Amino acid sequence: MRIAAVSDIHGNLHALRAVLDDIAARGVDAVVNLGDILSGPLQPVETADLLMGLGLPTIRGNHERQLLDTPRARMGASDAYARDALRADQLEWIAALPATLALNDAVYLCHGTPRDDLEYFLEHLDADGEPRAATPAEAGERAGALPHAVILCGHTHVPRALRLDDGRLLVNPGSVGLQAYAAEHPRPHRMQNGDPRARYALLDDAGGRWQAQLLAIDYDHEAAAAIAQRNGRPDWAGSLRTGLAP
Repeated sequence: MRIAAVSDIHGNLHALRAVLDDIAARGVDAVVNLGDILSGPLQPVETADLLMGLGLPTIRGNHERQLLDTPRARMGASDAYARDALRADQLEWIAALPATLALNDAVYLCHGTPRDDLEYFLEHLDADGEPRAATPAEAGERAGALPHAVILCGHTHVPRALRLDDGRLLVNPGSVGLQAYAAEHPRPHRMQNGDPRARYALLDDAGGRWQAQLLAIDYDHEAAAAIAQRNGRPDWAGSLRTGLAP
C-alpha cells in the first residue's frame, strides 16, 4: 500500500495543485490531509472547493478549530481572512472534520499529537525557544500506546520521520503551503525550512515495515507571494519566497 500525506496547506492553491500533480504521477492508493487547510491570506475558497470535490480522508487542525470556535474579534489575521471569505457550505465541511482518524489498522492521523492539536510531536522547544528535533523518548511519550504502525502528524511545517524503538514510524510530511512562520505558543519561536518548495510525504508498506519519503516540490511560489502581498501580508509574502520566518 502507498499513501501520500499532505498537511498545512493554508489556502496555498498553487502549491497544492503542484503537489497533487506530483502525487498523481507517482501513483498512490490514498491521499490523506492532516489539517490546517485554509487559514492564511491566499485562496481559501478555491482551496476548499478543490478539496471538497476530492473527498480525501481529512482531519481538522488547530486552525480549523479556531475558525469555528474563536469569536471573530479575537481571531488572528490569517484565520479572520479565511473566515470572512468562506461560504456556509465550506464552513459546514470544516465542522464535520474529525480531530483524529484511524485510516485503517496500520495508519493513524493527527494534527499536533493524538492528545492536543497545538502540541509539537517531532519537534521540541527548549527553554530559550530554539526548536530542535524531538528525541525518541519525547516523541514516544507523545505517541502513547497507539497500536498503529504509522502515526502521521503535521502542525510544525517541518518535514521529519522518526522510528521508535518499538518499530512504530512517526512522520510529519511538512507543509504544502507555508515553509516558515513565527509563533508565540508555548513561547516565542520560529519554524523555518529555508526553502520555498512545497512538502509532502509518501508512505510505503514494505512487507509490514513502513518506509517514508519526504518530498519537496517546485511550484510558482512567487505567484502565491504576490497574492499575500496584495492582501496586506508582506510577512507571508517573504516566507513564501524564501522559506524563512520574519
